[in-house]
Amino acid sequence: MISKRRDETILEIKTWVEKDLALLFQLNEPEMMKHLGGPESAEQIERRHKRYLEIGNKGCMFSMVLPEAGAVGSVGYWQTVRNDEVYEIGWSVLSSFQGRGLASQAVRALIAIIKDERKYSSIHAFPSVHNAASNAICRKLDFKLLGECEFEYPPGSFMLCNDWCMKLD
Repeated sequence: MISKRRDETILEIKTWVEKDLALLFQLNEPEMMKHLGGPESAEQIERRHKRYLEIGNKGCMFSMVLPEAGAVGSVGYWQTVRNDEVYEIGWSVLSSFQGRGLASQAVRALIAIIKDERKYSSIHAFPSVHNAASNAICRKLDFKLLGECEFEYPPGSFMLCNDWCMKLD
């Protein structure tokens, strides 16, 4: 799916494929991972990549692609169990491409896909309370802040997150 509004860069989100493993390694830099428990090992990245490829009907992962630069980030959604089963959305943009509105654009495009599927009544985002950029994206795209919650990620590590929800119907 191609996403573009007036004055936006053309951005395409493409279903996750084998070659996107290289993107996961690029996204694994310390600054990018500081709100997610720090950089992952090569083995952890390879396991994550396999999960993305095999996500099946429990969600979908995409790479964010700029025609002039190739893959610059990831966006996707997946099942998460909180008090009940919910669908979570997440995104990441390479440091050198941040601040250009690409994450907002990709999340907006993904929400359109999710709405078209008509499977889900809502979707949640759980950015760290300290991740100002991701929380700003949630506000910008009209997610509703439900409050703070403790979230285990990575397994064995707990962080304080904001629970943002968007009704899809």
